[in-house]
Amino acid sequence: MGDPFTFPVEQWISKWRAAPGVLNLADTYACPISIDDLISLSTDNDSGPLTTSSKLGYGSTRGSSELRQSVAKLASGQGTELTEDDVIITQGAISANFLVLYTLLGPTDHAICVYPVYTQLYSVPETFGAQISFWRLKEENGYVPDVQDLDNLFRRNTKMIIINNPNNPTGAVIPEPVLRDLVAIAKARGVIVFSNEVYRPLFHDAERAPPPITTFGYERTLSTGSMSKSLSLPGIRVGWVASPDRTLLAACVRRRNYTTISVSQVDDQIATYALSPAVQPALLRRNVELARRNRALVEGFVARHADRCRWTRPEGGTMAFVQFRGAASGRPVDDEAFCTGLVEKHKVLVTPGSHSFGSDEDFAGYVRLAYVCDTAVLEEALARLSKYLEETRDD
Repeated sequence: MGDPFTFPVEQWISKWRAAPGVLNLADTYACPISIDDLISLSTDNDSGPLTTSSKLGYGSTRGSSELRQSVAKLASGQGTELTEDDVIITQGAISANFLVLYTLLGPTDHAICVYPVYTQLYSVPETFGAQISFWRLKEENGYVPDVQDLDNLFRRNTKMIIINNPNNPTGAVIPEPVLRDLVAIAKARGVIVFSNEVYRPLFHDAERAPPPITTFGYERTLSTGSMSKSLSLPGIRVGWVASPDRTLLAACVRRRNYTTISVSQVDDQIATYALSPAVQPALLRRNVELARRNRALVEGFVARHADRCRWTRPEGGTMAFVQFRGAASGRPVDDEAFCTGLVEKHKVLVTPGSHSFGSDEDFAGYVRLAYVCDTAVLEEALARLSKYLEETRDD
């Protein structure tokens, strides 16, 4: 494990994100949308999300009733119906994740976390003194976790299992049967299951989309999500925690008082509008179609450069995990140097896998490529990446 006080993936992206002319295939939100775009998607003849006469006080500490009701619907299913009282609104999923981990894990606790995964999900518990064991995802298994591995990971003080579905950085989706087995194992031991579902509900095959973790009939489950990734609104900074266990949620509410009072009332209004029945179906349809179209472009790129790269085709989310190899040596490239050269020479920003997700030890040569951006941007970025591969053929 790396230093829990550093956050390599965010530091990497922040270093280059604002550089002039950069084609950004590093940030993993679906192509951002404007308020005007949201209004154009609406099936109602309305004036948009903002009530400009509203007084901008703090508002509800837990988020507006309307927004929490909409989030509760996202976290319901399979006979489980969550209500607004089962939801807390936060400033993005990054705050939601922090809140869950800060509240529920401490120095006497042990947690099992899938790996690779967004670094925050294990580094925050480590920062607060918790012990972490990695539930390693295997490429040959499509990066889907193998529940048979769990027996060797449990300890006497194991309190939580942490998953990410769809997975960042691989785009793998944990199917319903695996989730059901996982929940059964956790329930038998009384262990909390925490699922970061920030890329939900962006699945490429809707018929194979798994239910939320909160819908398997086990109370000790929590999920986090946001408006940023699958819903194209990273700029409004709205996320949430949802759980059928109000004791766990109440604990999060108490700890939340140390970090914030409420989310922006303007952001709350925009998120409520985007999740409304008049807007959300069209917004999600736009993003699923964009994801499918752009994934096909990446698939074609990988096929054309099969001598230099390989991947496991992602089934959800907005990113792919691609390994690049040297043409002459066949060995994995130095992914940090590879990505640095790409952005410096061709202004294409991608994320080095080993550096950002493997503590510079695992996932050598891997690059996380966020492809659910504007299609024209992706096409140009892939063309430049092809040129870069030709230029580095002798490396």
